[in-house]
Amino acid sequence: MTVVDLTLAKLAQDFALEDVIFRAEVASDHAAIEHIHDVTFGPGRYARTAFRLREGFPTDAATSLVAEFRGQVVGSVRQTKIVIGNSPALLLGPLAVLPEIKSLGLGKSLMRLTMDVARRNNHSLILLVGDLPYYWPFGFRVVQQGKVVMPGPVDPARLLWAELVPGITADVAGAVRAVA
Repeated sequence: MTVVDLTLAKLAQDFALEDVIFRAEVASDHAAIEHIHDVTFGPGRYARTAFRLREGFPTDAATSLVAEFRGQVVGSVRQTKIVIGNSPALLLGPLAVLPEIKSLGLGKSLMRLTMDVARRNNHSLILLVGDLPYYWPFGFRVVQQGKVVMPGPVDPARLLWAELVPGITADVAGAVRAVA
């Protein structure tokens, strides 16, 4: 099991975004990512609809990224392939950064990169459950109520999507399910 050296993350005054390596997630990162999820979201994350939707499905290898600082994974963003009705999309999440270095631009950098990678890999739409003020600058907007049906309870004000292809959401509607 990989153990994250939190003393590195606690040195926020030494943290510099230009010293971070952003790269694709690999299997050896999983323990560190799970640790970040534990300290960021706690055990309650397992009950959330988005987590249950992703459960048992692999993350999309091309668009799931990690941030590495001084040899330690300190942040990650994962995406999972889904369909909304019959329309392919990605489900973004979780986006997580060690609490000790939050608000230093790492999460925003991961967001910009994962969206760029998704565009380059010909994805057209990303769905997530999150806070609109944080995700608005990345192009996320609230999904019209009733247009997308999640497989469990979700606050409609937190169900967001971003078009990677302008106008793609006009014909997207239906139940969400993960796909391999």
